[in-house]
Amino acid sequence: MAKELSEDTNVQVSLKTLGGIAALIATIVGMWFALQADIAEARELPVAPPPEISRMEFDMKDQLVRQTIMTTQEDVKELKESIKRLEEKIDKLR
Repeated sequence: MAKELSEDTNVQVSLKTLGGIAALIATIVGMWFALQADIAEARELPVAPPPEISRMEFDMKDQLVRQTIMTTQEDVKELKESIKRLEEKIDKLR
């Protein structure tokens, strides 16, 4: 049978439990204020400007990429020639 709560109902809580609840509340409140301080500090920090790429830098990188492609094409041609020579040698051995 259920007990009814009224003004005369006694709730017994030990001092140890009250101390734990108080420590928990103090910890949560401390974390809240620390978080608010971090947010306020972050709002005051300057915003980093977007990085600018100069035309010269872009042209240099573009030239490097194009040069790398050309070098790779030359390497592929050399490899194809080497493969053809090897195939000819294999055909001679048969």
